Amino acid sequence: MAEQFKGFRRGPRRVSTEQDIVEAALSLLDEGGVTAASIRGIAARIGVAPNAVYTYFPDKAAVVKATVEHLFGQVDHAAFADPEIPWRRRIELIAIELRERLKAHPGAVGLMIGGPMDGPRALALNERLMEVLASAGLSPTDAAKAAYLLVVYVFGSIALDVADLGDIRQAPPEAERIKARQAGFSSITAETYPLSASTAEVMARYVSTEQYLWGLHRVLDGLTHPLPQKPDSATAAAAT
Repeated sequence: MAEQFKGFRRGPRRVSTEQDIVEAALSLLDEGGVTAASIRGIAARIGVAPNAVYTYFPDKAAVVKATVEHLFGQVDHAAFADPEIPWRRRIELIAIELRERLKAHPGAVGLMIGGPMDGPRALALNERLMEVLASAGLSPTDAAKAAYLLVVYVFGSIALDVADLGDIRQAPPEAERIKARQAGFSSITAETYPLSASTAEVMARYVSTEQYLWGLHRVLDGLTHPLPQKPDSATAAAAT
């Protein structure tokens, strides 16, 4: 029997790992969305049987969660940790990085806002964000609420970018997109939509880095502005 295989050289054995599976899922999400990133599709992409995927993940939901964690793990926390950088700038740097990373993977945006971000990497990012907000003088309670507000703004803005542009990786440069939108808005008449007609140039920049940062700065402005105290019932009664 040994003679039968003499001179036979075994080919390289393919080893599937969790990282292989996550990367395959991410590429399928980018190409065809959530439907394309099925267990069978992932297995076919890395050249294994579907059962090999189940060795590492019990179901598709677990693959999705690992993919979201993978993206959060790519975020550089260095800006958070540097006390020499003003707190507003630290948050701005992270917001810009998140936008750029998710623009590169538009298919994953819906997953990141479609479920609880409770994995260790997502929680670590949230913890760093709350630490920065606490350093700005917010109480733990307000820091937690502010962190959620920022997450809603950042991911909501990115989701609208993706909805407007489709695959951002294939979209023309931002300046060209703004110019094309402005041309499209030129048909708005002042008689029917006076405010829209007078601000068409601004509206053409809705899906842009400029608008993204403008909104972020307005949110940050409000975070350290104390809310007006609600009068208690006795005070309200006396005032009337």
